[in-house]
Amino acid sequence: MFRMPMAAVALLLAGAVLAGSQALSEQEAESMRLKLDAILERGTVEPAPRATPLTTSISEREVNAYLRFIAREDLPVGLVDPTISIATGGKLGAKAQIDLDAVRKSKARSSLDPLAYVSGMVEVTLAGKLEASSGRGKFMLASATLGGLAIPQSLVQELVTYFTRTAEKPQGVDLEEPFDLPAGIQQVRTGNGQATVVQ
Repeated sequence: MFRMPMAAVALLLAGAVLAGSQALSEQEAESMRLKLDAILERGTVEPAPRATPLTTSISEREVNAYLRFIAREDLPVGLVDPTISIATGGKLGAKAQIDLDAVRKSKARSSLDPLAYVSGMVEVTLAGKLEASSGRGKFMLASATLGGLAIPQSLVQELVTYFTRTAEKPQGVDLEEPFDLPAGIQQVRTGNGQATVVQ
């Protein structure tokens, strides 16, 4: 039986790891921008009766390249270097650096509030599941950490509120509230490292 030398096996494994961790490119960001523009454009057109649904496949790398190269200037102040992970069954993960000084100073805090004692740039991670079908979506949080320590959903909600509030929606996004999918999207399916948008 043919046996591959261990040195060759090591080189193949190293190559696979390097291929999976290649730097994100501006071409991937542009690909995501074009796909996003197409999705939004389709959302303005009334679909014909019994029309075959249109699908758009988006890779995890395209999303993260878009966040790095194109959407960076539009991110909320205090939210830095966000990355998204996509897995089968609607499982999503997110990671970013956040400015806790900005969050802490956003309102008066009591001595019992844990955010009264934190400051600086800290990594936050979220993991959960997105259910998106029949034009409606809901995100269910499974776990979250702040600086490597597990945090409760109430604290996650405060962070989400701070970074998603707008003049039109000063309370920000409610994690527990179902929402309408935008642009006529009917369903979002996920696989390992990619999502498929159905319109």
